[in-house]
Amino acid sequence: MFCQDCGSKLTLKFCENEGLIPYCNDCEQFKFPPFKTAVSMVTVNKSQDRILIAKHTNGEYLLFAGYVKKGESAEKTIVREIKEETGLNALKYKYMSSRYHEPRNVLMLNFIVVVSDGEMKTNPDEITDVQWCDFDQALELIKSDSVAEYFLKNAIAELKKNKI
Repeated sequence: MFCQDCGSKLTLKFCENEGLIPYCNDCEQFKFPPFKTAVSMVTVNKSQDRILIAKHTNGEYLLFAGYVKKGESAEKTIVREIKEETGLNALKYKYMSSRYHEPRNVLMLNFIVVVSDGEMKTNPDEITDVQWCDFDQALELIKSDSVAEYFLKNAIAELKKNKI
């Protein structure tokens, strides 16, 4: 591991109440490992009985998601990403849970998002297909044992209990 500020090799040093943390001797500072933050969205229609699932260019059906940009809140990211990826407007949303996704070093913040009706406009460089699905169809399509499946199952349980 190397310091993201000066490039020096980091050593592990005990930090009170934290344990062993990477430390830069040149900067004389602890360097907590950075990671990206993204939103993951279980996108539903106004009736909240259908879920929009996207088939990405890698061939997998996943939830809509996007990285939080510097200076942007998670809530602003939701509105921006839904518009960019579907052409639809986010009408309301509810935070559900978070989960760290190690392969991409990203903290995923999951929301249920109700979107407007209208014609969808997707980016073919990212998404090859979109489908409105009932809950069972969405679970069948979504990649098994994925963070998306975990979020989807939680959202469906919440949607079955009450609308957001």
